[in-house]
Amino acid sequence: MAEQTPLCDFGWRAPDFRLPATDGKTYALDELRGPKGTLVMFICNHCPYVQAVLDRLIRDANDLAALGVSTVAISSNDAAAYPEDGFERMAEAAAAHGFPFPYLYDESQDVARRYGAVCTPDFFGFDGALGLQYRGRLDASGKNPAPAGARRDLFEAMRTVAATGRGPADQVPSVGCSIKWKTA
Repeated sequence: MAEQTPLCDFGWRAPDFRLPATDGKTYALDELRGPKGTLVMFICNHCPYVQAVLDRLIRDANDLAALGVSTVAISSNDAAAYPEDGFERMAEAAAAHGFPFPYLYDESQDVARRYGAVCTPDFFGFDGALGLQYRGRLDASGKNPAPAGARRDLFEAMRTVAATGRGPADQVPSVGCSIKWKTA
């Protein structure tokens, strides 16, 4: 079922985390933050919304790195119910696609809960001091191919954050598959 993210809570502080990554290391948020901003995105392997935009996510992460904005991806789905989202499959996907960002595994789902993540993809764009400035979509395409000349909402917002420290006042929510929560 498709879910939509809530509006941006400007200035909300990014919760810290320490999670294992597909590159064999463990990272804390402070180690991953960029000098001009940090993009934390909740993704997974099986979601058709993520699969449809993966090439654009990689492009935008590379372009944002040149502006001093770092990117990190976190998968929090229940891997017992969705084996394609398990850690080994995450590592395979990161290698196959050449992810230019760490791909972290939130097995306990605690990080997703602290962030209030609701769907994949769910984007949290923070300024250099880790205050939230963007909680919107990648672009208008959803899970469809992006038309030529499509506005890069996420990239443009984070470019503004890198330059000014503030995100755009008008933001369109991201839409995607719901986070696959573990049953109690």
